[in-house]
Amino acid sequence: MTAPLLIIAAGGTGGHMFPAQALAEVMLARGWRVRLSTDARGARYTGGFPHQVDIQQVSSATFARGGVIAKLLVAPRIALGILGATWRMLRDRPAAVVGFGGYPSIPALGAATLLRLPRMIHEQNGVLGRVNELFASRVDAIACGTWPTALPDGLEGVHVGNPVRGAILERAGAGYIPPGDYPMDVLVMGGSQGARILSDVVPPALAGLPMNMLRNIRVSHQARDEDAKRVIAYYAENGIDAEVQPFFDDVPRRMSEAQLVITRAGASTIADMSVIGRPSILIPLAAAIRDEQTANGRGLVDANAAVMIPESQLSPDFLTTHIHAILDQPDAALQMSLAAMSVGKPEAAEALAQMVETLAEKGTRK
Repeated sequence: MTAPLLIIAAGGTGGHMFPAQALAEVMLARGWRVRLSTDARGARYTGGFPHQVDIQQVSSATFARGGVIAKLLVAPRIALGILGATWRMLRDRPAAVVGFGGYPSIPALGAATLLRLPRMIHEQNGVLGRVNELFASRVDAIACGTWPTALPDGLEGVHVGNPVRGAILERAGAGYIPPGDYPMDVLVMGGSQGARILSDVVPPALAGLPMNMLRNIRVSHQARDEDAKRVIAYYAENGIDAEVQPFFDDVPRRMSEAQLVITRAGASTIADMSVIGRPSILIPLAAAIRDEQTANGRGLVDANAAVMIPESQLSPDFLTTHIHAILDQPDAALQMSLAAMSVGKPEAAEALAQMVETLAEKGTRK
């Protein structure tokens, strides 16, 4: 008997791709076949996916980028993507389709809707993204990573949490070494491709720490390529031991070794920090139309596991004060790490996998 097929549709950012990878790992372990439907941007994040996953690039586009001509071509490209996905699903008959958001998930979810196949979405943020909002009333189930998640009237979601990759689960609850008079690691992440504001503010904020603390600090700073040279130069000029990269492929290790994480409040990052258990300073993306990153970080803040600083209040001096307060109080930092773990959901991938299997079973009985 052929193993059931799951199609996972996810957009081209780490925030969509990492939980998609986590679900793929669990479904493979449960004996399913898994196909990932994404675009060229998403394909850049597939290096960590199990080799058994069939990775399929689809025709997709976004209205958010490009000029007038590019925007006019969006609808035809999406339509072609849906037609291609429909043909493949008629041929392969997946048992279930799960969308994680992003424009590249439209073809698979659109085709599954046309064919009335069992389908669901997983929303990582506390506010539905555009694509998930489009399909929320057209799917059989809505899984929520952040709770509460704002949903349209009349729709209900299931709080499963945000699935984390196996590499994160391997370090779940990793022992936290409180800050002290010895080497301390600070991890700085601005999303999967860095953030300019963190590159502007974090280096001088760290340089403003007392020398007896600064001499012990080792920094892992994720910065955009165009910002990296000046960030490296600033750290070097101020005698700060720092490694600056556009992308760290060993975030689980770096996070588990960190005394403090300074980061955006992306849903996957929040999930990783809560499963591993690390104190953090969160700087939500102000440009987010739905302000979903503020919603994402609220659980850690309410648990006293994180400090949240709006971009409007962010300055080197203000950030220095908060960094110093955490690294200068080892007992309080330890309590922050334990508080982070208290809101973690390491079982999220298994819970989501169970939803998928239940959905598929209902589909076979129709």
